[in-house]
Amino acid sequence: MNQFYMTTLSVSVLLISIIWYIKSLRKTPPLPPGPRGLPILGYLPFLGKHLLHQFTDLGHKYGPIYKLYLGNKLWVVISSPSLVKEVVRDQDAVFANRDSPVAALVGTYGGNDIAWSPYNSQWRAMRKIFVQEMMNNRSLKESYSLRKDEVRKTITHVHTKVGKPVDIGELSFRTELNVIRNMLWGGIIEGEEGKRIGAEFRVLISKIVDLFGKPNISDFYPVLAGLDIQGVKKNRWKIICNPWTDTVSGGTDTTATTVEWAMAELMKNPDSMAKAHKELFDVVGSDNMIEESHMPDLKYLEAVIKETLRLHPAVPLLIPRSPAKSSTIGGYTIPKNSTVLINVWSIQRDPSIWDNPDEFKPERFLDDNGNLDFKGNHFHYLPFGSGRRVCAGMPLAERMLIYLVASLVHSFEWKLPTEGETLDMSERFGIVLKKSTPLFAVPTIRLHDSNLYM
Repeated sequence: MNQFYMTTLSVSVLLISIIWYIKSLRKTPPLPPGPRGLPILGYLPFLGKHLLHQFTDLGHKYGPIYKLYLGNKLWVVISSPSLVKEVVRDQDAVFANRDSPVAALVGTYGGNDIAWSPYNSQWRAMRKIFVQEMMNNRSLKESYSLRKDEVRKTITHVHTKVGKPVDIGELSFRTELNVIRNMLWGGIIEGEEGKRIGAEFRVLISKIVDLFGKPNISDFYPVLAGLDIQGVKKNRWKIICNPWTDTVSGGTDTTATTVEWAMAELMKNPDSMAKAHKELFDVVGSDNMIEESHMPDLKYLEAVIKETLRLHPAVPLLIPRSPAKSSTIGGYTIPKNSTVLINVWSIQRDPSIWDNPDEFKPERFLDDNGNLDFKGNHFHYLPFGSGRRVCAGMPLAERMLIYLVASLVHSFEWKLPTEGETLDMSERFGIVLKKSTPLFAVPTIRLHDSNLYM
């Protein structure tokens, strides 16, 4: 009897141990580590002006995935290629939703556009039409004459400004705006009227982009969204835009900003500028203007654009994602509806990945990283994002970036307006990473035949 009792007890203990072990395996992983905040406010009071540097420093302290509460909203910041892969590739469908700020939802009819829409059938249809009708190779080849005309007009305009300061960002924006308006609507407004409308449109787009990236109380305390404390919904008429306006803003502001950064880096690094000039002379010559057919042979200029986007990614934290259900990344739980940021700026300056990461060195994309492209398949280089939500306008942006920068560099020499002036390379953080001070540069003619500028 005692032996039977002992056998039964042993079996029971064994079964209980097995059940406990199985339950322990099913235990929900913990949340990521992160800094402690204050009650109700979370980490909000401790955020500084230089968020990219602050987020990177927090990553160094807490690891490549960490959390912080901003208000009562949980934010998760990721800054390692392997963890990025889990988000944008392994669990892409789970993390394909956007965490849209209130201003973006109001300004786009509830996220009724490609950038801010939830991941659903409507978004898939919009993106499919946009990519297949505008961004495919056939459409881009057929629209080359539009891009060529606008770039040539830009060169002609700069020719009239020789010896005078030119706002590179404004110049690039107007060129991009005319290209996209022409592709969308088949015409542009010429002359002074066109310049006026372009300038006004740039102000409007800048305000929209800044507003979409500006924190709103409701973004940190969703329970207060109905109160509209900051009047975003009440003033929706000031920020409302349709999907096509969204396309224009996405294709102009980010591309113009990157052109401005590229020109600033070349002016700051005379050796790189000299190499670009030599390549242009070898490929294009001094008696021709740039054509898109030259682009495949301009390897160094392509590397310049890639290096510019490495140091100055247009959207440095990408557009926030939000998991459709609770998930596990890097062994940590990421709750449903939390905000997930991918710190591309930090990854692309990581010294464990990049040699001398803060140095502008286009040559790195001609050597070991020569196979890196913009498609998001290399998780340590994601200037256009990756996965289902990779930038839909990437094919056009890639063409225009190289074409416009190459044309400006080939046609003119550039210098700062004041002798001995130091080029300001400081950043102004927002949803789009811009220069703190606009780049004004003075052009002088490089090509011998003045007819090329007409």
